[in-house]
Amino acid sequence: MKKILTCLAIAGLISCNKQTKVDQNTIDKPNIVIFYVDDLGYGDIGVNGLQGASTPEIDKLAEGGILFTDVHSPHATCTPSRYSMLTGEYAFRKNAQILPGDAPLLINPNKKTLPDMLKEQGYATAVVGKWHLGLGNGNVDWNQAVKPGPLEIGFDYSFLLPSTGDRVPSVYLENHHVVNLDKNDPITVSYKKNISDRPTGNDQPELLRQGADQQHGNTIINGISRIGYMKGGERALWTDEDFPEMLAGKASDFITKHKDEHFFLYFAFHDIHVPRLPSDRFRGKSEMGVRGDVILQMDYTTGLVMKTLKDLGIDKNTLVIFTSDNGAVLTDGYDDQAIELLGDHQPNGPFSGGKYSSYEGGTRVPMIAYWPNKIEAGQVNNATFSHIDFYASFADLLGVELPKNVAVDSKNMLPPLLGETDKGRDFMVEEGFSLAIRNGQWKYIQPIPKDRRIPNFMEKTKNIEGGLSRKPQLFNLDNDLQERINIASQHPEIVELLQQKLDSITSSSTTLSK
Repeated sequence: MKKILTCLAIAGLISCNKQTKVDQNTIDKPNIVIFYVDDLGYGDIGVNGLQGASTPEIDKLAEGGILFTDVHSPHATCTPSRYSMLTGEYAFRKNAQILPGDAPLLINPNKKTLPDMLKEQGYATAVVGKWHLGLGNGNVDWNQAVKPGPLEIGFDYSFLLPSTGDRVPSVYLENHHVVNLDKNDPITVSYKKNISDRPTGNDQPELLRQGADQQHGNTIINGISRIGYMKGGERALWTDEDFPEMLAGKASDFITKHKDEHFFLYFAFHDIHVPRLPSDRFRGKSEMGVRGDVILQMDYTTGLVMKTLKDLGIDKNTLVIFTSDNGAVLTDGYDDQAIELLGDHQPNGPFSGGKYSSYEGGTRVPMIAYWPNKIEAGQVNNATFSHIDFYASFADLLGVELPKNVAVDSKNMLPPLLGETDKGRDFMVEEGFSLAIRNGQWKYIQPIPKDRRIPNFMEKTKNIEGGLSRKPQLFNLDNDLQERINIASQHPEIVELLQQKLDSITSSSTTLSK
């Protein structure tokens, strides 16, 4: 078929719908807070069926706002999702993948970002928590100013875990500098060879609080072996159990400082990513072991930040988004008994796959929108859209006309975000180790080319169905939510049309669905 797939009404495919812009005169300019949890699955919150733990603070947000059933992270892994959310651009355009802990900044400082746009509209902007988007230009000297970083791509303030909790350096970075660094004990980091006299998990596993695979078996810090090697910086080392109070405290300080102006806070949790090390307050308090404990901890942390908003009397005019960077994974490098103690809980809800996967469990994540001044409480919304759409949606909220070369893949989804419609995207890309595309009930996963190896680590080490195949895969989610019955051979015309749509997106710098 020569016709490029734009608006279709064939074989059950949904025709294009145009979103109506929201009237700016009816909306007060809100503060914006995005809670971005790490590895939280669709079913990992109370209102979505959590068992063995509870999330009362998050459930309050759902009761007071909108619970979405079909919102997706831009990618099935962490770094690409963060890149796409902040740039409004699919990660494949940057070849973005999970970064090592010493990677250079992934986002070019010349690229316009979501915090850039909000800053230009008078917002104070901050990121607190896990970063994992790279820092510096390569070969970072952690003993000097570390830049470029968040401050060079639109944030006024940053307090970071530089990469992730399972990677060195295991230190906090505030703005450009490592916190509590003793210059007489400089930090050196290597991801190639052991440059430290600290023990490693691979050499001395008897020292570990949790067993680790070989990848996570390098330098031991706080009884946990990490990816990579770190020398020095003893006074600057974090204690994992301190993350909730430390990160919520920094977020609350930022909110308090800017309570009399508009602000944007991107709160990027480390929980419930590995290593899972709950504080004493939550250790042993769930029925699922440490993974359940850190879900309790994540909920508590959310409540601390929400309490600050409420105590300052600004919660009613704050748009709060609560969501996750990808689906859940139980075993991801450490032996913390997450599988053995799971019980009847389904972390990814009714969906197959999980983190890394091309099935729905890879990117369909919990999401709540809460804004008492504007959003009617107690809604459930089935609109299909992606975190990549925050950029264009917030631009519409503020009356900003985005240039054509900015946020090229982001679509204005403000009406469903505010609960004014349940009409979402006609077409939505789901990105992972292959590309998939949704159109209403239809889900198509394009085949892995013959010249590319099919990664098998998901099934082999992560206990997750990858959803990858050499053959085209087509599913009707209306009657096959778990993507068990491949009906591609029965609907070749739909396969062809959806592949055309994917090709049109990947071959252009902008998309036809914009």
